[in-house]
Amino acid sequence: MGYVLDLRKQVGHQALVVAGAAVIATNATDELLLVKRTDNQLWGLPAGSTEPGETTVQTAQRELTEETGLTVGKLTLVDVLSGPKFHYVYPNGDIIDSVTILYRGAITGGQLVTTTNETSAAQFFAKSALPTALTPITKQLLLGQ
Repeated sequence: MGYVLDLRKQVGHQALVVAGAAVIATNATDELLLVKRTDNQLWGLPAGSTEPGETTVQTAQRELTEETGLTVGKLTLVDVLSGPKFHYVYPNGDIIDSVTILYRGAITGGQLVTTTNETSAAQFFAKSALPTALTPITKQLLLGQ
């Protein structure tokens, strides 16, 4: 998140419109991959903000690999989401209005890494057994809540 972090040095916590991508990544048994974020201890889809010069497909692929060590094949566009339900205040006070491009893809390789500097866990879940402690944006993306 270098670009957004650099902007934060200039604007502080004020609201930023942030374009980014999230990926619904599934394994061979169609379970969803979620990561537990270190900033709020909630589960979410692998996701992040788009860097300058990067496509949102590249963002989705990069964030998945950075957060889980895994890779996906071809990504399929699911939806582009924004608006009041995508307004979020991070625990540190940073505010965003997210424009999230949601993709779906199947895991094709890599080695699952469960902890990174942004995540404390990564795990596959059956669609019927998702954790209740989901990030607000993930609730919107997966459950429409």
